Amino acid sequence: MGRFGGFLVGFAVLSLVAGNVCTGGGQASAEPVNDPVSCAVQSGRELARAQPEQVGLDSARLADALAFAASRNRINVQVFRHNCLIGEGPTNAQTGNVAWNIWSATKSVVSLLAGIAWDQGKLDLAAPIDRYLPPELGDAEHRSITVQNLLTESSGMKVGVLTEGATGVVPIDPNSAVQALGVPLDNPPGAVFSYSQRNVDLLSYVLELAIGEPLQQFAQRELFGPLGIERGDYYWARDRAGHTYGYAHLLIPPNDFAKLGLLVSNDGRWGTQQLVSTEYLRQARQPSPANKCYGYLFWLGPGCAEAASILPSDVYMMAGLGMQNVFVMPSLDLMVVWTGFYGNVSQSGLTGTIQNTAELPYEFFRRLFAAFDEPPIPDPGPYVEPPVRLNPSQFVDLNFVLAVFGAGPFAYPGCNVLSCLNFPLAPPFADNAPGCAIMACLGPGAPGIR
Repeated sequence: MGRFGGFLVGFAVLSLVAGNVCTGGGQASAEPVNDPVSCAVQSGRELARAQPEQVGLDSARLADALAFAASRNRINVQVFRHNCLIGEGPTNAQTGNVAWNIWSATKSVVSLLAGIAWDQGKLDLAAPIDRYLPPELGDAEHRSITVQNLLTESSGMKVGVLTEGATGVVPIDPNSAVQALGVPLDNPPGAVFSYSQRNVDLLSYVLELAIGEPLQQFAQRELFGPLGIERGDYYWARDRAGHTYGYAHLLIPPNDFAKLGLLVSNDGRWGTQQLVSTEYLRQARQPSPANKCYGYLFWLGPGCAEAASILPSDVYMMAGLGMQNVFVMPSLDLMVVWTGFYGNVSQSGLTGTIQNTAELPYEFFRRLFAAFDEPPIPDPGPYVEPPVRLNPSQFVDLNFVLAVFGAGPFAYPGCNVLSCLNFPLAPPFADNAPGCAIMACLGPGAPGIR
Protein backbone atom coordinates (compact mmCIF):
# COMPACT_ATOMS: atom_id res chain seq x y z
CA MET A 1 0.00 0.00 0.00
CA GLY A 2 3.06 2.24 0.39
CA ARG A 3 3.08 3.23 -3.20
CA PHE A 4 0.01 5.40 -2.65
CA GLY A 5 2.01 7.99 -0.70
CA GLY A 6 0.27 11.36 -0.87
CA PHE A 7 -3.30 12.38 -1.47
CA LEU A 8 -5.21 10.54 -4.17
CA VAL A 9 -6.49 13.33 -6.33
CA GLY A 10 -8.61 12.84 -9.42
CA PHE A 11 -6.46 15.14 -11.48
CA ALA A 12 -6.35 15.29 -15.28
CA VAL A 13 -2.84 14.88 -16.58
CA LEU A 14 -1.70 18.22 -17.93
CA SER A 15 -0.55 18.59 -21.51
CA LEU A 16 2.98 19.81 -20.78
CA VAL A 17 4.35 22.24 -23.13
CA ALA A 18 16.79 18.60 -22.78
CA GLY A 19 27.93 17.43 -25.47
CA ASN A 20 27.84 13.93 -24.30
CA VAL A 21 30.74 12.39 -22.46
CA CYS A 22 31.32 8.66 -22.84
CA THR A 23 34.19 6.50 -21.70
CA GLY A 24 35.37 3.46 -23.53
CA GLY A 25 33.54 4.55 -26.69
CA GLY A 26 34.34 8.24 -27.17
CA GLN A 27 31.58 10.42 -28.54
CA ALA A 28 28.43 8.36 -29.02
CA SER A 29 27.62 7.86 -32.69
CA ALA A 30 24.88 6.26 -34.72
CA GLU A 31 27.20 3.43 -35.73
CA PRO A 32 27.00 0.30 -33.57
CA VAL A 33 30.28 -1.00 -32.14
CA ASN A 34 31.26 -4.41 -30.91
CA ASP A 35 32.34 -3.38 -27.43
CA PRO A 36 29.66 -1.74 -25.26
CA VAL A 37 30.38 1.80 -24.11
CA SER A 38 29.93 3.22 -20.67
CA CYS A 39 29.28 6.86 -19.88
CA ALA A 40 30.52 9.24 -17.23
CA VAL A 41 27.93 11.00 -15.08
CA GLN A 42 28.03 14.75 -15.45
CA SER A 43 26.57 17.76 -13.71
CA GLY A 44 25.74 19.75 -16.82
CA ARG A 45 22.31 20.09 -18.35
CA GLU A 46 22.94 17.43 -21.01
CA LEU A 47 23.15 13.81 -19.88
CA ALA A 48 25.65 11.47 -21.51
CA ARG A 49 24.08 9.47 -24.31
CA ALA A 50 24.76 6.38 -26.39
CA GLN A 51 22.96 4.51 -29.14
CA PRO A 52 21.05 1.44 -27.92
CA GLU A 53 23.19 -0.87 -30.08
CA GLN A 54 26.30 0.39 -28.29
CA VAL A 55 25.03 -1.07 -25.02
CA GLY A 56 23.41 -4.24 -26.31
CA LEU A 57 19.84 -3.25 -27.22
CA ASP A 58 17.90 -3.01 -30.45
CA SER A 59 16.75 0.53 -31.31
CA ALA A 60 13.46 -0.46 -32.93
CA ARG A 61 12.36 -2.70 -30.08
CA LEU A 62 13.39 -0.11 -27.51
CA ALA A 63 11.33 2.48 -29.41
CA ASP A 64 8.34 0.13 -29.24
CA ALA A 65 8.70 -0.14 -25.44
CA LEU A 66 8.92 3.64 -25.10
CA ALA A 67 5.89 4.18 -27.34
CA PHE A 68 3.96 1.69 -25.23
CA ALA A 69 4.83 3.60 -22.04
CA ALA A 70 3.75 6.88 -23.63
CA SER A 71 0.40 5.33 -24.55
CA ARG A 72 -0.10 4.59 -20.84
CA ASN A 73 0.17 8.10 -19.34
CA ARG A 74 3.96 8.05 -18.96
CA ILE A 75 4.69 11.68 -19.73
CA ASN A 76 8.44 11.26 -19.36
CA VAL A 77 10.51 8.07 -19.70
CA GLN A 78 14.30 7.77 -19.60
CA VAL A 79 16.25 4.52 -20.01
CA PHE A 80 19.91 4.35 -18.97
CA ARG A 81 22.42 1.55 -19.41
CA HIS A 82 26.05 1.78 -18.27
CA ASN A 83 25.16 5.38 -17.22
CA CYS A 84 24.26 6.27 -20.83
CA LEU A 85 20.86 7.68 -21.75
CA ILE A 86 19.77 5.34 -24.55
CA GLY A 87 16.02 5.90 -24.80
CA GLU A 88 13.50 8.68 -24.22
CA GLY A 89 9.74 8.91 -24.42
CA PRO A 90 8.14 10.86 -27.29
CA THR A 91 7.07 13.76 -25.03
CA ASN A 92 10.35 14.09 -23.11
CA ALA A 93 11.33 17.29 -24.91
CA GLN A 94 8.16 18.96 -23.62
CA THR A 95 8.24 17.52 -20.07
CA GLY A 96 11.86 16.91 -19.12
CA ASN A 97 12.51 20.39 -17.70
CA VAL A 98 9.12 20.86 -16.00
CA ALA A 99 9.00 20.46 -12.21
CA TRP A 100 6.70 17.53 -11.40
CA ASN A 101 5.52 16.15 -8.04
CA ILE A 102 7.33 12.87 -7.42
CA TRP A 103 5.11 12.23 -4.39
CA SER A 104 6.46 9.45 -2.16
CA ALA A 105 9.68 9.15 -4.14
CA THR A 106 10.47 12.22 -2.01
CA LYS A 107 10.94 9.79 0.88
CA SER A 108 13.95 8.24 -0.85
CA VAL A 109 15.49 11.72 -1.23
CA VAL A 110 15.08 12.21 2.53
CA SER A 111 16.86 8.88 2.98
CA LEU A 112 19.80 10.15 0.91
CA LEU A 113 19.99 13.26 3.08
CA ALA A 114 19.89 11.13 6.23
CA GLY A 115 22.76 9.11 4.78
CA ILE A 116 24.83 12.23 4.16
CA ALA A 117 24.18 13.41 7.72
CA TRP A 118 25.17 9.96 9.04
CA ASP A 119 28.34 10.02 6.95
CA GLN A 120 29.20 13.40 8.49
CA GLY A 121 28.65 12.10 12.02
CA LYS A 122 25.67 14.39 12.61
CA LEU A 123 22.96 11.71 12.78
CA ASP A 124 22.99 8.46 14.73
CA LEU A 125 20.68 5.96 13.05
CA ALA A 126 20.40 3.82 16.18
CA ALA A 127 19.57 6.74 18.49
CA PRO A 128 16.08 7.40 19.81
CA ILE A 129 14.72 10.68 18.51
CA ASP A 130 14.71 11.79 22.15
CA ARG A 131 18.35 12.76 21.50
CA TYR A 132 17.32 15.39 18.93
CA LEU A 133 13.87 16.64 19.95
CA PRO A 134 13.44 19.67 22.21
CA PRO A 135 12.95 18.40 25.79
CA GLU A 136 9.32 19.47 26.12
CA LEU A 137 8.12 17.94 22.84
CA GLY A 138 6.38 14.56 22.66
CA ASP A 139 5.78 11.83 25.22
CA ALA A 140 8.23 9.13 26.28
CA GLU A 141 6.67 6.54 23.95
CA HIS A 142 7.12 8.68 20.85
CA ARG A 143 10.56 9.87 21.94
CA SER A 144 11.70 6.23 22.15
CA ILE A 145 11.24 5.84 18.37
CA THR A 146 14.66 5.54 16.75
CA VAL A 147 15.92 7.23 13.61
CA GLN A 148 16.17 3.77 12.06
CA ASN A 149 12.51 3.10 12.92
CA LEU A 150 11.61 6.23 10.97
CA LEU A 151 13.81 5.21 8.02
CA THR A 152 12.17 1.77 7.85
CA GLU A 153 8.58 2.96 8.41
CA SER A 154 8.36 0.94 11.61
CA SER A 155 7.66 3.74 14.07
CA GLY A 156 4.41 1.99 15.03
CA MET A 157 2.28 5.03 14.19
CA LYS A 158 -1.32 4.57 13.19
CA VAL A 159 -1.82 4.96 9.45
CA GLY A 160 -4.44 6.65 7.28
CA VAL A 161 -2.39 7.28 4.15
CA LEU A 162 -4.81 9.50 2.23
CA THR A 163 -6.06 11.59 5.13
CA GLU A 164 -2.52 11.97 6.47
CA GLY A 165 -1.52 13.55 3.18
CA ALA A 166 -4.66 15.57 2.52
CA THR A 167 -3.80 18.46 4.81
CA GLY A 168 -0.40 18.82 3.16
CA VAL A 169 -1.98 19.03 -0.29
CA VAL A 170 -4.47 21.75 0.68
CA PRO A 171 -2.11 22.98 2.47
CA ILE A 172 -3.11 23.80 6.06
CA ASP A 173 -0.75 21.73 8.26
CA PRO A 174 0.48 23.91 11.11
CA ASN A 175 3.51 21.74 11.95
CA SER A 176 3.56 18.23 10.52
CA ALA A 177 6.28 16.93 12.87
CA VAL A 178 4.37 18.07 15.96
CA GLN A 179 1.23 16.57 14.44
CA ALA A 180 3.13 13.27 14.07
CA LEU A 181 3.85 13.24 17.79
CA GLY A 182 0.11 13.28 18.45
CA VAL A 183 -0.60 10.20 16.30
CA PRO A 184 -1.12 7.15 18.54
CA LEU A 185 1.15 4.13 18.17
CA ASP A 186 -0.61 0.95 17.07
CA ASN A 187 2.53 -1.10 17.71
CA PRO A 188 5.78 -0.78 19.64
CA PRO A 189 8.49 0.99 17.63
CA GLY A 190 10.40 -1.40 15.40
CA ALA A 191 7.87 -4.23 15.58
CA VAL A 192 5.64 -3.75 12.52
CA PHE A 193 5.89 -2.00 9.15
CA SER A 194 3.23 0.72 8.91
CA TYR A 195 3.46 3.09 5.96
CA SER A 196 2.94 6.39 7.74
CA GLN A 197 3.25 9.77 6.05
CA ARG A 198 3.67 11.61 9.34
CA ASN A 199 6.53 9.21 10.15
CA VAL A 200 8.70 10.71 7.38
CA ASP A 201 7.71 14.29 8.19
CA LEU A 202 8.96 13.59 11.71
CA LEU A 203 12.20 12.21 10.24
CA SER A 204 12.69 15.39 8.18
CA TYR A 205 12.30 17.46 11.33
CA VAL A 206 14.68 15.27 13.35
CA LEU A 207 17.20 15.44 10.52
CA GLU A 208 16.91 19.22 10.48
CA LEU A 209 17.59 19.35 14.21
CA ALA A 210 20.55 16.97 13.85
CA ILE A 211 22.26 18.99 11.09
CA GLY A 212 21.47 22.32 12.71
CA GLU A 213 20.19 24.10 9.62
CA PRO A 214 17.12 24.17 7.35
CA LEU A 215 16.81 20.87 5.51
CA GLN A 216 16.57 22.42 2.05
CA GLN A 217 19.70 24.50 2.61
CA PHE A 218 21.57 21.30 3.54
CA ALA A 219 20.04 19.44 0.60
CA GLN A 220 21.06 22.09 -1.93
CA ARG A 221 24.66 22.27 -0.71
CA GLU A 222 25.33 18.58 -0.06
CA LEU A 223 23.15 16.79 -2.63
CA PHE A 224 21.47 18.84 -5.33
CA GLY A 225 24.27 21.32 -6.02
CA PRO A 226 26.97 18.74 -6.78
CA LEU A 227 24.57 17.03 -9.22
CA GLY A 228 24.05 20.29 -11.10
CA ILE A 229 20.49 20.69 -9.82
CA GLU A 230 20.01 24.41 -9.31
CA ARG A 231 17.90 25.95 -6.55
CA GLY A 232 15.49 27.38 -9.09
CA ASP A 233 14.89 23.99 -10.72
CA TYR A 234 12.56 22.59 -8.08
CA TYR A 235 10.01 23.38 -5.40
CA TRP A 236 9.91 21.41 -2.15
CA ALA A 237 6.84 22.23 -0.07
CA ARG A 238 6.99 23.12 3.61
CA ASP A 239 4.33 23.22 6.29
CA ARG A 240 3.19 26.49 7.84
CA ALA A 241 5.91 26.28 10.50
CA GLY A 242 8.51 26.23 7.73
CA HIS A 243 9.52 22.57 8.02
CA THR A 244 10.05 20.57 4.82
CA TYR A 245 7.63 17.74 4.07
CA GLY A 246 9.35 14.38 3.96
CA TYR A 247 6.49 12.18 2.80
CA ALA A 248 5.93 13.92 -0.62
CA HIS A 249 5.80 17.26 -2.47
CA LEU A 250 9.24 17.55 -3.98
CA LEU A 251 8.38 18.93 -7.42
CA ILE A 252 11.45 18.35 -9.55
CA PRO A 253 11.99 18.10 -13.32
CA PRO A 254 12.36 14.55 -14.66
CA ASN A 255 15.79 15.46 -16.06
CA ASP A 256 16.93 16.23 -12.50
CA PHE A 257 15.05 13.25 -11.06
CA ALA A 258 17.14 11.11 -13.41
CA LYS A 259 20.33 12.48 -11.83
CA LEU A 260 19.15 11.27 -8.43
CA GLY A 261 18.57 7.85 -9.99
CA LEU A 262 22.06 7.85 -11.50
CA LEU A 263 23.54 8.79 -8.12
CA VAL A 264 22.00 5.83 -6.30
CA SER A 265 22.74 3.47 -9.19
CA ASN A 266 26.39 4.50 -8.85
CA ASP A 267 26.41 3.72 -5.11
CA GLY A 268 26.39 7.38 -4.11
CA ARG A 269 29.37 8.38 -6.24
CA TRP A 270 29.17 11.31 -8.66
CA GLY A 271 32.27 11.71 -10.75
CA THR A 272 35.13 12.13 -8.30
CA GLN A 273 32.85 12.84 -5.32
CA GLN A 274 31.30 10.29 -2.95
CA LEU A 275 28.15 12.23 -2.05
CA VAL A 276 26.52 9.41 -0.07
CA SER A 277 28.64 6.59 1.30
CA THR A 278 28.46 3.14 -0.22
CA GLU A 279 28.09 1.79 3.31
CA TYR A 280 24.94 3.81 3.95
CA LEU A 281 23.39 2.81 0.64
CA ARG A 282 24.27 -0.83 1.32
CA GLN A 283 22.27 -0.57 4.56
CA ALA A 284 19.48 1.32 2.81
CA ARG A 285 19.07 -1.56 0.36
CA GLN A 286 18.82 -4.23 3.05
CA PRO A 287 15.31 -5.49 3.84
CA SER A 288 14.21 -4.28 7.25
CA PRO A 289 13.15 -6.80 9.91
CA ALA A 290 9.62 -5.40 9.66
CA ASN A 291 9.22 -5.72 5.86
CA LYS A 292 11.28 -7.71 3.36
CA CYS A 293 10.15 -5.29 0.63
CA TYR A 294 11.47 -2.17 2.33
CA GLY A 295 14.82 -0.72 3.34
CA TYR A 296 15.60 2.87 4.33
CA LEU A 297 12.72 4.50 2.44
CA PHE A 298 13.51 2.50 -0.71
CA TRP A 299 11.37 -0.36 -2.04
CA LEU A 300 13.30 -3.57 -2.62
CA GLY A 301 12.86 -6.62 -4.82
CA PRO A 302 10.51 -7.94 -7.50
CA GLY A 303 6.86 -8.18 -6.54
CA CYS A 304 7.12 -5.22 -4.16
CA ALA A 305 5.20 -1.99 -4.86
CA GLU A 306 5.63 -1.27 -8.60
CA ALA A 307 8.55 -3.68 -9.02
CA ALA A 308 6.95 -6.23 -11.34
CA SER A 309 7.65 -9.89 -10.66
CA ILE A 310 9.72 -10.22 -13.85
CA LEU A 311 12.39 -7.77 -12.64
CA PRO A 312 15.78 -9.02 -11.37
CA SER A 313 16.11 -10.02 -7.73
CA ASP A 314 18.41 -7.06 -7.02
CA VAL A 315 15.99 -4.37 -8.24
CA TYR A 316 15.28 -1.46 -5.90
CA MET A 317 13.09 1.59 -6.37
CA MET A 318 11.98 5.04 -5.53
CA ALA A 319 8.19 5.00 -5.77
CA GLY A 320 5.51 7.68 -5.59
CA LEU A 321 1.77 8.06 -6.08
CA GLY A 322 0.63 7.66 -9.67
CA MET A 323 3.85 5.74 -10.46
CA GLN A 324 6.67 8.27 -10.21
CA ASN A 325 9.53 5.78 -10.23
CA VAL A 326 13.23 5.16 -10.41
CA PHE A 327 13.97 1.47 -11.11
CA VAL A 328 17.59 0.41 -10.50
CA MET A 329 18.77 -3.05 -11.62
CA PRO A 330 22.48 -3.44 -10.79
CA SER A 331 22.81 -6.89 -12.35
CA LEU A 332 21.80 -5.41 -15.73
CA ASP A 333 23.51 -2.04 -15.16
CA LEU A 334 20.09 -0.64 -16.08
CA MET A 335 18.18 2.30 -14.66
CA VAL A 336 14.75 3.54 -15.75
CA VAL A 337 13.09 6.77 -14.62
CA TRP A 338 9.54 7.68 -15.45
CA THR A 339 6.81 10.09 -14.37
CA GLY A 340 3.14 10.36 -15.21
CA PHE A 341 -0.28 9.68 -13.76
CA TYR A 342 -1.06 5.97 -13.38
CA GLY A 343 -1.77 4.39 -16.80
CA ASN A 344 -2.04 0.82 -15.58
CA VAL A 345 -5.01 -1.23 -16.78
CA SER A 346 -7.33 -3.30 -14.59
CA GLN A 347 -10.46 -5.34 -15.19
CA SER A 348 -11.62 -4.40 -11.69
CA GLY A 349 -12.15 -0.68 -12.06
CA LEU A 350 -10.60 1.99 -9.83
CA THR A 351 -9.89 -0.40 -6.94
CA GLY A 352 -7.99 -2.73 -9.26
CA THR A 353 -6.07 0.20 -10.73
CA ILE A 354 -4.98 1.29 -7.27
CA GLN A 355 -4.04 -2.22 -6.16
CA ASN A 356 -2.38 -3.68 -9.27
CA THR A 357 0.16 -1.02 -10.11
CA ALA A 358 2.63 -3.69 -11.26
CA GLU A 359 0.64 -4.23 -14.48
CA LEU A 360 2.15 -1.28 -16.36
CA PRO A 361 5.78 -1.92 -15.27
CA TYR A 362 5.33 -5.62 -16.09
CA GLU A 363 4.22 -4.92 -19.64
CA PHE A 364 6.82 -2.19 -20.17
CA PHE A 365 9.76 -4.22 -18.91
CA ARG A 366 8.53 -7.26 -20.82
CA ARG A 367 8.98 -5.14 -23.97
CA LEU A 368 12.21 -3.54 -22.78
CA PHE A 369 13.84 -6.88 -21.98
CA ALA A 370 12.86 -8.13 -25.44
CA ALA A 371 14.96 -5.29 -26.86
CA PHE A 372 18.16 -6.74 -25.35
CA ASP A 373 20.46 -8.58 -27.75
CA GLU A 374 20.56 -11.22 -25.02
CA PRO A 375 17.23 -10.92 -23.18
CA PRO A 376 17.71 -11.33 -19.42
CA ILE A 377 14.61 -13.56 -19.24
CA PRO A 378 12.45 -15.45 -21.75
CA ASP A 379 9.20 -13.71 -22.64
CA PRO A 380 7.01 -14.30 -19.56
CA GLY A 381 3.74 -13.72 -21.44
CA PRO A 382 1.07 -11.13 -20.65
CA TYR A 383 0.40 -9.87 -17.13
CA VAL A 384 -2.06 -11.97 -15.15
CA GLU A 385 -4.09 -9.76 -12.86
CA PRO A 386 -4.61 -11.07 -9.32
CA PRO A 387 -8.00 -10.77 -7.63
CA VAL A 388 -8.77 -7.52 -5.86
CA ARG A 389 -8.20 -7.71 -2.12
CA LEU A 390 -7.72 -4.02 -1.47
CA ASN A 391 -10.06 -2.14 0.82
CA PRO A 392 -9.63 1.56 0.01
CA SER A 393 -11.22 2.55 3.32
CA GLN A 394 -8.07 1.40 5.13
CA PHE A 395 -6.31 4.47 3.76
CA VAL A 396 -8.76 6.89 5.37
CA ASP A 397 -8.94 8.00 9.00
CA LEU A 398 -10.63 11.36 9.50
CA ASN A 399 -8.98 11.76 12.89
CA PHE A 400 -5.90 12.96 11.02
CA VAL A 401 -7.91 15.84 9.57
CA LEU A 402 -9.63 16.64 12.87
CA ALA A 403 -6.23 16.80 14.57
CA VAL A 404 -5.18 19.71 12.35
CA PHE A 405 -8.06 21.67 13.90
CA GLY A 406 -7.06 20.67 17.41
CA ALA A 407 -9.87 18.13 17.77
CA GLY A 408 -10.10 14.36 18.09
CA PRO A 409 -7.79 11.75 19.61
CA PHE A 410 -4.79 12.52 17.36
CA ALA A 411 -4.59 16.22 18.24
CA TYR A 412 -1.36 17.39 19.84
CA PRO A 413 -2.14 19.76 22.75
CA GLY A 414 -1.72 23.37 21.76
CA CYS A 415 -1.34 22.73 18.03
CA ASN A 416 -4.05 23.61 15.51
CA VAL A 417 -4.57 25.58 12.31
CA LEU A 418 -4.50 28.89 14.20
CA SER A 419 -1.35 28.36 16.28
CA CYS A 420 1.06 25.61 17.24
CA LEU A 421 2.97 25.69 20.51
CA ASN A 422 3.17 29.50 20.27
CA PHE A 423 5.23 29.19 17.09
CA PRO A 424 4.31 31.72 14.39
CA LEU A 425 2.56 30.09 11.43
CA ALA A 426 2.49 31.29 7.84
CA PRO A 427 -0.92 31.57 6.15
CA PRO A 428 -2.07 28.62 4.04
CA PHE A 429 -0.49 28.66 0.55
CA ALA A 430 2.16 31.18 1.69
CA ASP A 431 4.94 28.72 0.82
CA ASN A 432 3.69 27.94 -2.71
CA ALA A 433 6.08 28.73 -5.53
CA PRO A 434 4.75 30.56 -8.63
CA GLY A 435 2.76 28.27 -10.89
CA CYS A 436 3.03 25.22 -8.63
CA ALA A 437 -0.20 23.34 -7.85
CA ILE A 438 -0.42 19.74 -6.65
CA MET A 439 1.09 17.98 -9.66
CA ALA A 440 3.37 20.37 -11.54
CA CYS A 441 4.86 23.85 -11.83
CA LEU A 442 3.88 25.69 -15.02
CA GLY A 443 4.03 29.17 -16.44
CA PRO A 444 6.34 32.21 -16.24
CA GLY A 445 8.51 32.28 -13.12
CA ALA A 446 7.67 28.70 -12.11
CA PRO A 447 10.49 26.42 -10.92
CA GLY A 448 12.02 24.27 -13.65
CA ILE A 449 15.14 23.94 -15.77
CA ARG A 450 15.79 27.04 -17.82
